[in-house]
Amino acid sequence: MTGYARATGAVPGASFICEIKSVNSRGLDIRLRLAPGFDALEVDIRQLIGNMMSRGSITCNLAIERDGAGGQVLVNQQALATVLAALAELTGKVAATPPSLDGILALKGVLEQRDLPMTAVAEEALGNAIIEGVSEALVDLVVARRQEGGRIAAVLLERLQEIESQVAQAEAHPARNRDAILTRLRQQVAELADDITVSQDRLAQEALLLATKADIREELDRLTAHLDSARQLIAGGGPVGRRLDFLAQEFNREANTLCSKANAVELTAIGLDLKASIDQLREQVQNIE
Repeated sequence: MTGYARATGAVPGASFICEIKSVNSRGLDIRLRLAPGFDALEVDIRQLIGNMMSRGSITCNLAIERDGAGGQVLVNQQALATVLAALAELTGKVAATPPSLDGILALKGVLEQRDLPMTAVAEEALGNAIIEGVSEALVDLVVARRQEGGRIAAVLLERLQEIESQVAQAEAHPARNRDAILTRLRQQVAELADDITVSQDRLAQEALLLATKADIREELDRLTAHLDSARQLIAGGGPVGRRLDFLAQEFNREANTLCSKANAVELTAIGLDLKASIDQLREQVQNIE
């Protein structure tokens, strides 16, 4: 399920921005992008997300802005020593004007800007504020996902209604009738040869055998049961995506069997329409928790 939430906060000395995004995924995939120095919060943030969500690809971005950002400018003595050593080695070998001080200091890595340090108490207060902000963002994200879930539920119910209608069409199709099978068998025998005589008892036996092989009563009953289960899951709410995904697989299995048993082109067409509706149902199921 998709969603977006954002939370901000501040303590004396620093402020933060937390952004959390959710996109569809078969499982729960958590990706954290924390500001440098805050890796210790990863376990707590992952636990918060895992407690509130069971499905989706979740990305959490944390940015920190310190009040004293760039407040200290320091010379990297090691980098400066390396530059000076290189200059000394080139002296007399290359005819060039010696570099100026500002030119040396402008070289990458020689000067470093560092944030003003925070006290241990301030750092702890910032960490607690971040955890609280993440919790608030997660609450908003859950609300956004539930709103989307309500819209998807309406689509799922439409697909289930469509499947139910197709099951009813298969149920009422005359090709399933034993008398219809017997009539079609007589026509086929007559078309093969006019001089072949088959007793009515033999035709009736063959028709019964064909009707048994083409019987889709069990598949129709299971499809109806799956429809009831799917509607109950949707009405019950909660994280039902995995169970609906399993049901969609069972729907598809019964539709495949129905198509393989179909003894008429029209019944096969109904089975194919049924499979198309089930595929659409399953695509939507992938979008819910």
